[in-house]
Amino acid sequence: MASTCAFARDDGASLLDVSRLDTMVTVVDAVNFLPELDRGDDLLERGITPVEGDERTVSDLLVDQVEFADVILLNKTDLVPGRAADRLEATLRRLNPAARVHRTVRGAIDPAELLGTGLFDLEKAEQAPGWVAELNGDHVPETEEYGISSLVLRDPRPFHPGRLWDLLTGPLDAGDFGQVLRSKGFFTLASRPGTTGLWSQTGSVARFEPITTGDATGDAMGAQSPVQGQELVFIGTDLRRQSLRLALSRCLLTEEELASYAVDLAHTAYEDPFPVWEVHPADVCDAPPV
Repeated sequence: MASTCAFARDDGASLLDVSRLDTMVTVVDAVNFLPELDRGDDLLERGITPVEGDERTVSDLLVDQVEFADVILLNKTDLVPGRAADRLEATLRRLNPAARVHRTVRGAIDPAELLGTGLFDLEKAEQAPGWVAELNGDHVPETEEYGISSLVLRDPRPFHPGRLWDLLTGPLDAGDFGQVLRSKGFFTLASRPGTTGLWSQTGSVARFEPITTGDATGDAMGAQSPVQGQELVFIGTDLRRQSLRLALSRCLLTEEELASYAVDLAHTAYEDPFPVWEVHPADVCDAPPV
């Protein structure tokens, strides 16, 4: 909706010339939100793809809408225990610290909370997600009462693709470090020098894709994507942060591997189980020395 309103035609005209985007509102089903994140169904499977070729999942869509909202209505709170509602609200506030959250029953709310608020601002909306705030150095306070916390990993070394894949498909997928609800950021693999990857995980679904030249993902989300290295944020409940940090650190190249990496310009010594990326020559930059 926001993109459609802001889209400019060849003559520079847009819907914003004749309308005003006032407030982005999202309704969260208190009963089904977290179970839906765990299911990870494709939109196509549900028959709800808005455009042809949309490969997103339901969990992608849910989290995208929460992170972009100005106002979040946590609905059906009468159907969940009070403690569960508190924890879900804390989770939503962690995913989007800038949004106003209102609890509702049957969607009942004063229209003044939704209309004429003037809350929508595209630039602020792009920087609203909690993961962006963390990468920008604006730490979101922990919500320890409900076990919600985050971990930020920054390191200039590339990941060993085999060890990282084993972690992702093994202990991390199994929940050995707690329930990771959201992780996102930028990463590089030793087997793919010069290409920055976009890491995006919601619930049970994770995507790892290259950031192409001119891709607005980094700038539009308010975070600068690095040429090489890792800048990742993990948000979840009951996270074993020290164990997770150690496990991720063990996936980085060791000092011995870095020495070989510096002279192996082909970087073919690494078994790489990640899906192949379609990267054009213009999208690859020279990898700086590590």
